[in-house]
Amino acid sequence: MAPIQPIKNYDYLVIGGGSGGVASARRAAKYGAKVLLIESKFEQLGGTCVNVGCVPKKIMWYAADNAHRKHQLKSYGLLSESEDGEVKFGDFNWGLIKTKRDAYVKRLNGIYANNLNKEGVEYLYGFAKFINSDGDVEVTLTGDQEIPFLEQGKSFKQHEKLVFSSKKVLIATGGTAIIPPKIEGSELGITSDGFFALETQPKSVAVVGAGYIGVEFSGVFQSLGSETHFIIRGDTVLRSFDDIIQTTITDYYTDKLGVNLYKQSGGVTKVKATSDGKKKVYLGNGKILEVDELVWTVGRKSLIDIGLDIVGVKINDKKQIIADEYQQTAHPKIFSLGDVVGKVELTPVAIAAGRRLSNRLFGPEIYIKDKLDYDNVPSVIFSHPEAGSIGLSTKEAKEKYGEENIKVYNSKFTAMYYSMMESDDLKSPTAYRIVCHGPEEKVVGLHIVGDSSAEILQGFGVAIKMGATKKDFDNCVAIHPTSAEELVTMT
Repeated sequence: MAPIQPIKNYDYLVIGGGSGGVASARRAAKYGAKVLLIESKFEQLGGTCVNVGCVPKKIMWYAADNAHRKHQLKSYGLLSESEDGEVKFGDFNWGLIKTKRDAYVKRLNGIYANNLNKEGVEYLYGFAKFINSDGDVEVTLTGDQEIPFLEQGKSFKQHEKLVFSSKKVLIATGGTAIIPPKIEGSELGITSDGFFALETQPKSVAVVGAGYIGVEFSGVFQSLGSETHFIIRGDTVLRSFDDIIQTTITDYYTDKLGVNLYKQSGGVTKVKATSDGKKKVYLGNGKILEVDELVWTVGRKSLIDIGLDIVGVKINDKKQIIADEYQQTAHPKIFSLGDVVGKVELTPVAIAAGRRLSNRLFGPEIYIKDKLDYDNVPSVIFSHPEAGSIGLSTKEAKEKYGEENIKVYNSKFTAMYYSMMESDDLKSPTAYRIVCHGPEEKVVGLHIVGDSSAEILQGFGVAIKMGATKKDFDNCVAIHPTSAEELVTMT
């Protein structure tokens, strides 16, 4: 059979319409490149973050946060003596928020499409794969759609195949949540994707996995009135973060928030369906839970089933694409970034890497060495309360520089907001840590827990990225009364 000839050639072909792919495609088009973007999920531009990630998650966090605020209204004289404001199961209209949340996501999908159109990026919905060593891409359409840049007025059909070529190709296919394959009955549970598909709120739920997604989902469920069982293998949640974050969030979830936390659980060994539609969850430590819903938050995998072997793109032992500091893969014209390479799996990281790549590939000479610096990337957990981190943990700093060269500043307190609340159960903790290195006390790590941590960290992240020292922090006059002033007055 004769080789299939591409129907159109581009300067830049982007596989994946998530945050990184869209950002890189738009930046390349701004420089005049002829760009095609291919997204596999029909009419769902924006990737995981927009559709089943950070955006809908933050809306659910807002709902949970407002549940806490409602409970606190009485302390500020905004509820009568007969009301306590506590949100119980059934008080929250899950279906209403899901409908509004889905509509908001759909609106964002449209905004992404409009932005691509404004920049002159051509795009379509289909599953892409490489078909030869030159990097030509075959696209199998994932829905009926008009593709006006190929033929005006024609409706191309689902499963139709189209072939394109390009001078440069970007793989930004992202990742997907996993269900552990070796656990009997694991398919009875759902992942984060399934969480956002829930039409009704489960009365009881088991969440498995100690990472930030598990922490966030557990916080949402418990705050909105679901009986929440949180299953972890160790003694603390968020084990990849500094221990001040681990212990503060773990203690608050168990002692104040009311989450049933199963430490040293031995993991889930099997899951069985009951006759009344519930799930029976068996733990390695012998405990058995019966819940309405089971949510796996045990990791993600890169989406790499696109013919990488045909073009010689290499993957590592975690099945992530290997790309160098300039996002270059083993193939000279193929690049990769975002979750599929697994360096720092955050939306803003993919966006920044994508823009810098296009600066270098298509921009002026000043960007010839442009690349993303993956050090000191701030990240937050939308837990209750919020937590945020940038730089090295205390343990990492001591391992890198030697314990004798590290000085750690700590502060734990209750924010002024809670001063009107008689019950300690209504009070949320604040804990801040600054990790410094050397005689000049350069700040190499900042770890914070407390209300508004995400907003606070964004500003302090700039300072740390610029190489701030503890003296620089001290030289900034405090804003009073705030919690963040503690970061510039700590001794």
